[in-house]
Amino acid sequence: MTLQMYTHTHRFGFFFFCKRRDARSTSRSSCGRAGGTGTGGISWFTNRHFSHFGSFLPSVTGNSERLQDARARERERRSIEVGTRASTSRDAARDEPGRSKSERGRSGRAMSNWADDADELPPPPPGFEDVKAGAHAEEISSIAAKLSGDSTSVGTKAPTVDAPDLALKSDGLREEHAGEVQKTIVDPSTPYTSAKSFEDLGLSEALLRGLYGEMKFEKPSKIQAETLPLILMPPNRNLIAQAHNGSGKTTCFTLGMLSRIDPNLKMPQGLMICPTRELVVQNVSVMERMGKYTGITIASTADPKWDNTNRNKIVDQAVIGTPGKILRWMRERQLACNNMKILVFDEADHMMATDGHRVDSTKILKHLSMNAKSWQVLLFSATFNEAVKSFATKVVPNANQIFIPATELSLDVIKQHRVVVNSVEAKDVLLKEKIFPLCDKIGQTIIFVRTREGARRLHSSMNASGYKCTVIEGQMEHSDRDRVVKEFRDGLTKILIATDVLSRGLDVSTVTLVINYDMPVEYHNPRSPNYETYLHRIGRSGRFGKKGAAFNLILGDAERAICDQIELHFNHKIPEVAFNDDVTFEKVLEEAGLMSKEEAL
Repeated sequence: MTLQMYTHTHRFGFFFFCKRRDARSTSRSSCGRAGGTGTGGISWFTNRHFSHFGSFLPSVTGNSERLQDARARERERRSIEVGTRASTSRDAARDEPGRSKSERGRSGRAMSNWADDADELPPPPPGFEDVKAGAHAEEISSIAAKLSGDSTSVGTKAPTVDAPDLALKSDGLREEHAGEVQKTIVDPSTPYTSAKSFEDLGLSEALLRGLYGEMKFEKPSKIQAETLPLILMPPNRNLIAQAHNGSGKTTCFTLGMLSRIDPNLKMPQGLMICPTRELVVQNVSVMERMGKYTGITIASTADPKWDNTNRNKIVDQAVIGTPGKILRWMRERQLACNNMKILVFDEADHMMATDGHRVDSTKILKHLSMNAKSWQVLLFSATFNEAVKSFATKVVPNANQIFIPATELSLDVIKQHRVVVNSVEAKDVLLKEKIFPLCDKIGQTIIFVRTREGARRLHSSMNASGYKCTVIEGQMEHSDRDRVVKEFRDGLTKILIATDVLSRGLDVSTVTLVINYDMPVEYHNPRSPNYETYLHRIGRSGRFGKKGAAFNLILGDAERAICDQIELHFNHKIPEVAFNDDVTFEKVLEEAGLMSKEEAL
């Protein structure tokens, strides 16, 4: 039998409820209000039981401190009584060896009262009657010790992985090695011709002045020469475009957006959607410079003017923002879309991905389809996987397409190798004693580490060995990240350790070496390689047709399998360099242009 007592606070005092529980039945009865006359509900409450609590029942209407003291004294008394009974039971069991275990158990339970029934252990399951408590203590302790030494043990914080920071793109035109352009034209009868100069595009004098005077451009890049006619020429069809980072994509959609806007109409006419606030800020800066002489005004979700308290109608001709806030402006009718002529998605692969902003992007498209009269959609990105490309072609129908095959983006100009090591420490030794001491012609280096914790550890290790390097990871303040990137761009630091926050967008022509300290894997499935991240990572070197190299440091079967899958996916061999083969190692560095021939001799 188990009897439990509950106290319930009431505005008129305290109520006590008693609950009887045994194998046969459960009953609940009111014990009456403290200090009142309702005592009929405790007729079965024995005198002994009542004596345990009778001493402090009147005090429950007093102050809370007296009640707490009484409860503490009762708990102490119960613990002493339970310990005394347990000792007595063990002595009796030793004195009566002839009694069966079941008899002793019944006797022990008969001596128990309502206060300690709940503390008894349940009877063992069939077949385990002879198993004694603590019989496997050593085995359990051994397993616990192993678990406590495991880096992934329960209770430890999982390492933090960063997503790419899309705000680190180049803000100027950068011509880069380009592969064969794959162009799909919806209407072959439309005469699209490649533009040899910006004058061929029929741009206004104000835009030409911004391109030559502010942006310092001389002529369209390859991707701009092919893409801008598709954007600007009637009937202004939708466009899905993939091109290199640094090839001039931002100029394509910014110039296309500015050219479609009528400066004399003070209404929103162009909308650009970006995945991050930082990218909004950067694209606003580019548009302000390029459109400096046009008189076109810009509203952005990053502008403090448009905080949540500002409910005014937006009358700026160009609007740039993140999807969430743009949708709020649409719902609250701050942003009118009836005069919208062009919609741009920057980093469209992220905007259309299931783990990105696909839902918000489709809502924006739907809103424009219900409000705008005639409008054009531009999707631009450095990469499109097949799933995203398939979805994009469905939501943006009848679109012209321009794609540069992903393997042509970087792989042909970058020497890739793998080095197998047997420990994390060996990776550090490889960097400190082989790669950096031998690379006398090395420009700048980026070392990619998967987690923030790993990046900070490696940074400390390299600095302790005398290598001046900086680190960038997602937990840093934006001002610190901007400072680190600026120092690297200005050449003040030669070695930059980074998580994937830097895998996209950083455009530094002097980067000649990329090291995958950890192989890139999918965020939610560390056993699956992230092919696009690999491409973006190694694409930080070998910029603009220059020589570059990428070393993949392989530890264990898991990373070896990741590297093998990347090799098969791109159909591009990643040969192995033996850790202790100095001759081959030096030859590889020489072929990659990182080591002079004299040094190799």
